[in-house]
Amino acid sequence: MPELPEVETVVRGLRPRLEGRRLVRVEQRRADLRFPFPEDFANRLRGRVVRRIARRAKYIVIHLDDGQVLLCHLGMSGRVLLVEKDASPPGPHDHVIFATDHGDEIRYNDVRRFGMMDLTDEAGLSGHPLLAPLGPEPLGNSFNGPELARRLAGKRVSIKAALMDQRVVAGLGNIYVSESLFFAGLSPRRQAYTVQGGRAERLAAAIRDVLTRAIDAGGSSLRDYVQTDGELGYFQHAWAVYGREGEPCPGCDCGKATGGGKANNGVRRIVQSGRATFYCAVRQR
Repeated sequence: MPELPEVETVVRGLRPRLEGRRLVRVEQRRADLRFPFPEDFANRLRGRVVRRIARRAKYIVIHLDDGQVLLCHLGMSGRVLLVEKDASPPGPHDHVIFATDHGDEIRYNDVRRFGMMDLTDEAGLSGHPLLAPLGPEPLGNSFNGPELARRLAGKRVSIKAALMDQRVVAGLGNIYVSESLFFAGLSPRRQAYTVQGGRAERLAAAIRDVLTRAIDAGGSSLRDYVQTDGELGYFQHAWAVYGREGEPCPGCDCGKATGGGKANNGVRRIVQSGRATFYCAVRQR
């Protein structure tokens, strides 16, 4: 599933092609994705001017000139692609098409249809059922060590499970939680309530750093995710632990033999809450 850096990359790709543009054609090519489309979806968007495109957690938030807000989630396999005029006809998985007065076409493609689109308005945006429960943005000004410590206090679950909870921190997923815990030197098995003080400061800083570097690299391309121009992201080439079971992590001897010839076996993989976790047992405590 695309996580915060991938969604942020999509948002940044859409801004120069959509902001200030009028939607002269909106084509809804099926009745639903994960949920049914809002009633009269295409007609409510047709003719509207896109004022601003933002991101909240893993949601794309498109503000329109009449006060409406289009909310979009990419789900597991959703892609937003910018297509030049006179491009090839839409394919079977191009479920929504937006055409602008500049001649550009934006296609929402979703093979597994786990994504969603909804319409709300400016007044109801923060209270939308999908957005209201979300925790702070990890790249926002309100996110820091003390705030993270406050949200983790009393949580008797693993720190990995706590960070995957969107009510604790918004936008994190499996890849970036594993990477952030590595750079903070914290075991994914550690109980969340013990991450206080300096540990919380290290973790908050690691989350910010990992996400920033991932955005700069265009996200991590796994399976279906690509940027709006169809190019792959490159952050997967910089992963320290994720997907690297048995390999040594950067700057560590975790893959080398220890005294008596016993090996540490490099990066380890465990399953937590049905999801794979990768970590270094030498550096993460």
